[in-house]
Parts: sequence; structure tokens; C-alpha cells
Amino acid sequence: MKNRQAHSAQPSLWQEPSIVLTVMEINYNEVTMSEQKVPVKHYHYLKSSFPEFIDAVENLGATARAAGPLDKKTTELIQLGVAAASGSTGSVHSHARRALAAGASRREVEHALLVLVSTIGFPKVAAALAWIQEDFE
Repeated sequence: MKNRQAHSAQPSLWQEPSIVLTVMEINYNEVTMSEQKVPVKHYHYLKSSFPEFIDAVENLGATARAAGPLDKKTTELIQLGVAAASGSTGSVHSHARRALAAGASRREVEHALLVLVSTIGFPKVAAALAWIQEDFE
């Protein structure tokens, strides 16, 4: 009991998540400072270097979306979730913007990511939510 009482002046466990979030934000800033523009630039490189291949990939996606009853907004929200799960910053931005263009609200885009927490974990959800903030501006 003396050990517990001696440690009572230290921060409680409730404060530890904010320390984890601070570290994660620092890590996010370090990563995104170098990655923010890379996915778009890389896509343009692939498109110019392998035009037939990229056209085929894009056609495959369009064919898959047209093959069923899901609307554009729903398919973009699904793809947003998969992009977040794989940790693909560029794809998260792309599908968030496409979902917004297809009529999704900011709350719907954020909710699509929040519901992933029990599947992909809080760190990936928090990172994806941070990545999309600039897409709302």
C-alpha cells in the first residue's frame, strides 16, 4: 500500500492517453511533412510512365463500381475505410475528396473513419482523421 500512496502525486493513468496522442501528432507531423505531396506526384509519374496500366486500373475500378447497386458516395466511403486501414495517406485524401464531391457531408466522412476503430485501431483512425482535415478547407 505504501507504494501506491507514494505514487499518488504522479499523474493518473487518465492523463497517459494525452501523452500518447502528443507523440502520435509529432510522428504524424514528421511523416506528413515529407509525404503530403508525394502521392500525387508519384501518381502523375505512374500515369505518364505507364499510361495503359493506369488506364486499366482506373477502368477496373469504374467497372467494379458500376457492377452493383451501391451509389458513388457509398463506394467512396468504403474505399476511404480501406485506404485508412492500409495507412495510405494519398488514398485517404483522394477518397475523402471524392466522397465529399459525391455528396457526403464532413460528418459522414469522419463517421466512416470513426467506425473503423474496433477493426483497425485508434492510431490509424486518428491519423486518417488528421490527414483529411485539409480536405474540408
